Amino acid sequence: MSPAIPPSGPAAPSDPADPEEPVAEAPHPRFLVAVLAFCGVVVAVMQTLVVPLLPHVPALTGATPTAASWLVTVTLLTGAICTPVLGRAGDMYGKRRVLIASLGVLAAGSVLCAVSSQIGVLIAGRALQGAALAVLPLGISIMRDELAPERVLSSVALMSSTLGIGAAVGLPVAALVVEHYDWHTMFWASAALGAADIVLVLLCVPESPRRSHGRFDVLGALGLSAALVCLLLAVTQGGGWGWGSARTLGLLALAVVIALLWGRYELRVASPLVDLRVSARPAVLLTNIAALLIGFAFYANSLSTAQMVQEPTSTGYGLGASIVVSGLCLLPGGLTMVALSPVSARISRRYGPRTTLALAAAILAAGYLVRFFTSHALWTIVLGATVVAAGTAIAYSALPALVMRGVPVSETAAANGLNTLMRSVGQAFCSAAVAAVLAHTTFDAGGHRAPTLGAYLLVFVLAGTAALLALAVTLCLPRQAGTAPGNLGGDRTSTQGTRQLAEGT
Repeated sequence: MSPAIPPSGPAAPSDPADPEEPVAEAPHPRFLVAVLAFCGVVVAVMQTLVVPLLPHVPALTGATPTAASWLVTVTLLTGAICTPVLGRAGDMYGKRRVLIASLGVLAAGSVLCAVSSQIGVLIAGRALQGAALAVLPLGISIMRDELAPERVLSSVALMSSTLGIGAAVGLPVAALVVEHYDWHTMFWASAALGAADIVLVLLCVPESPRRSHGRFDVLGALGLSAALVCLLLAVTQGGGWGWGSARTLGLLALAVVIALLWGRYELRVASPLVDLRVSARPAVLLTNIAALLIGFAFYANSLSTAQMVQEPTSTGYGLGASIVVSGLCLLPGGLTMVALSPVSARISRRYGPRTTLALAAAILAAGYLVRFFTSHALWTIVLGATVVAAGTAIAYSALPALVMRGVPVSETAAANGLNTLMRSVGQAFCSAAVAAVLAHTTFDAGGHRAPTLGAYLLVFVLAGTAALLALAVTLCLPRQAGTAPGNLGGDRTSTQGTRQLAEGT
């Protein structure tokens, strides 16, 4: 296996197309990390913003429940497509530049949702919001370029965890808005946050002079997008269409055919969107498989907790809680994720990220074991959900470190974009699995159909099994993927040297 290219030391000069571009003075690291982490939280909040609103969308917009579900589906689709594509664009044309563009798209999508109640316009706005998921791998890559080696692990851990932190914070906040204010308010607020993010990035985040060279792989981007659209449409809509329907099976078959043709093309093109040879290295491939499984395990917690506590007491297990209370059940988990990000970095620094990810997967499995046996009281439900969140925080913190050990520094954003994509695909499969289980294992509870307790317990078994599989995959990672970090990020000296090269001094 070829060794990863160390990122330390002077990098190649900027792309000749940008020789005159001024390079910003590096800000204080704390400001840079805080700004990028805030961007990650805002983007993650956008992913779950409409979940409390979904049951009310048909009445508010006149749309069908199927059309309303696209407010979540379209965000998943555009996020999955744009994350690796914009990650590669950041590696080639400037991470800060693409980061600002992504935040601009988020703000535009938020405004579009804020000014309309038409379902078509809302879906278009949500599609734009989903495209901003690329902020996460771009932020991780900027941290690797700009921070001293001793700060990279802890900072990347925080940035990666924002995906879970934002989801945990976004649900109760959105629920409060839905209950007490006009629902358009949350989109105006998200637009303002997006604009604030842009200003903060302009003030505090420098443009890295590191670039990967070659032409942007347009055909590769189109092929990957087509394969992902076919796959995710089949997965997210298969429950409604029927898993054995011609439409679902046709899309799955088309996804496989396009993926094979895309892979063959990527192996032949000089400057591929995704370097499949690097991605096929065990250290990278197994990390991405683990990311998919962790994404599945994490998302089951969010999907099941809010719905379970809202089930009526007539079910025998439901608590009849309000939307706000159900959202608040996830808040302790979000706070735990914030607290555990630096702890995860310390574990990775001492024992290696391979050990950290294995520990995280074990905690995730333990969390679902708690949930399986303690699903009748609110405090035990919150406890189980918080244990799952703790495992997620540690896992999401370790994944980027493992990815960065296996790829050249010039491909950091693209590689982390692919890893984030795998988490999203895992979440899509989880959403489909949970929906299928809860819809088909029901009983008559006080005059209406509701999922049985066994349905929720089956969800916990599936998620716990995914966590155990992630543990098994992690243990198969090459041991050098877990060695003590010494080559993550460039130190201040190398970064300054790179800037001098970029400026021609």
